Amino acid sequence: MQLFALIVMIAAAAPAAAQTAPPASPVIVTSGEGLVKRAPDRVWVTISAESRAKAAQDAQQMNAAAMTAVNDRLKAAGIGPDAMQTTGYNLQPEFDYANGRQSLRGYVARNQVTVRLDALAKTGEVISAAVASGATTVSNVRFDLKDRDAAEREALKLAVADARQRAEAAASGARVSIDRVIRIEDQRDTGEIVRPMTAGALMRSEATQVAVPIEAGEIEIRSRVTLTVSIR
Repeated sequence: MQLFALIVMIAAAAPAAAQTAPPASPVIVTSGEGLVKRAPDRVWVTISAESRAKAAQDAQQMNAAAMTAVNDRLKAAGIGPDAMQTTGYNLQPEFDYANGRQSLRGYVARNQVTVRLDALAKTGEVISAAVASGATTVSNVRFDLKDRDAAEREALKLAVADARQRAEAAASGARVSIDRVIRIEDQRDTGEIVRPMTAGALMRSEATQVAVPIEAGEIEIRSRVTLTVSIR
């Protein structure tokens, strides 16, 4: 009986508590964007060698020799071991098709390395040296910043300031004032944020070294936030 009375008392108190709960504070929600532009000071280049032969082992040996020569040339140009990484290797058959039948043409071996250059002025020189030493393809020239984190933090700071100014403008138009910041949401951009030129594939046509012009342009780093503030 006592338990039943306690349940009745709690049930009766619930509506009263709901009626006395303070109303939610009115808010303003705005978005802001920050943009930071920087001249790049780092570049990534993908360099690969491709070899073909009738036998798989021959294609593999030829490719190993070609890529070893490329790597040695890159090291001689001042590229350290920490700035070189193998990012692809494959050996596969190639076929010819005629009259509905396929015949084995041979095998192709490919070895790919991604190189980081911290001296942009040497980019064209390194590409030319790699091609002259046996590389057959140069692609994915991508510029970047050594201290990207600092640029991203600056862009974020600008984005928050932009959102705050928009909130203040909205509050002023509504003839209210901002009380406090409730929430800041960092909307990280997962897409590509580098806006310089990006070179396509450069195929090796001859062993002679050719000067390769490279223009770095500039990098744009954007930050977006959503700001929620309470008003009074």
